[in-house]
Amino acid sequence: MFNVVKAELRKLRRPTLFFGTMGAALFFTGLITSFIYLMIDSPQGNGDRGRTIGREVLGLANGSVNGFASVGGFLGIIALCVFAAQTAQEYTYGTLRNLLIRQPGRMKILVGKLISMALFAIAMITIAAVVSIAISYILAPGAEVSTELWFTSDGFEAIFTTFVNVTISVVAFGIVGMVLGLLLRSPISAISFGVLWLLIVENLLIAVKNSLQNWLPGAQLSAIASGGALDLTYKHALTVGGLYVAVGAIVASVLFVRRDVAN
Repeated sequence: MFNVVKAELRKLRRPTLFFGTMGAALFFTGLITSFIYLMIDSPQGNGDRGRTIGREVLGLANGSVNGFASVGGFLGIIALCVFAAQTAQEYTYGTLRNLLIRQPGRMKILVGKLISMALFAIAMITIAAVVSIAISYILAPGAEVSTELWFTSDGFEAIFTTFVNVTISVVAFGIVGMVLGLLLRSPISAISFGVLWLLIVENLLIAVKNSLQNWLPGAQLSAIASGGALDLTYKHALTVGGLYVAVGAIVASVLFVRRDVAN
């Protein structure tokens, strides 16, 4: 399995993939974090779905990671795309046969790929966290937001907790992408289905019936990154989101182990 992890990490270090992924992560991190502070007095709101994140909230101990938590869903979509592409391309390029010759244990291949991509995702999350907190600290004075509590013991605890929540959310999004890659066996199909569902279908369903956000997978995983939402508790999101990911992962794993490579 260790050899599989090493081989997959080499693939993930390709300059176009690495810098493209990190660039996308930094773009959304900078955009969303800046928006919170620059639009703090906007009547249209400065948060998700038009909600307002005021100075009092941003001045709390967890204020430094408000932007970081808000970008968790976008980082998750990026992870979904990377995990889906890296998994499905083994079928597209016919490289799965070579992998099975070198490492006959299919579950070892699957777990090795997951570990390597999870490490890649953690690197992306770490960079996004540092950039988001830095931007928040730079923009806070201009937005008249106090940073006095940000770097106290409670503030550092909030940073750690948010980092853990975002990591759980992003890796879960990635596993969903991996499941789609195993089921559809085409990078374009897996990425298209995942992104369209998360960005369009779920939002349309929630717009029609708001209570559906309590049960849709993307909404659960995004809420985990934020430590819960207004109408969606962290515990509920973790339970329902975890069930979606677990069931999908089990079904995809069974198919991967049992299905012939040529089919």
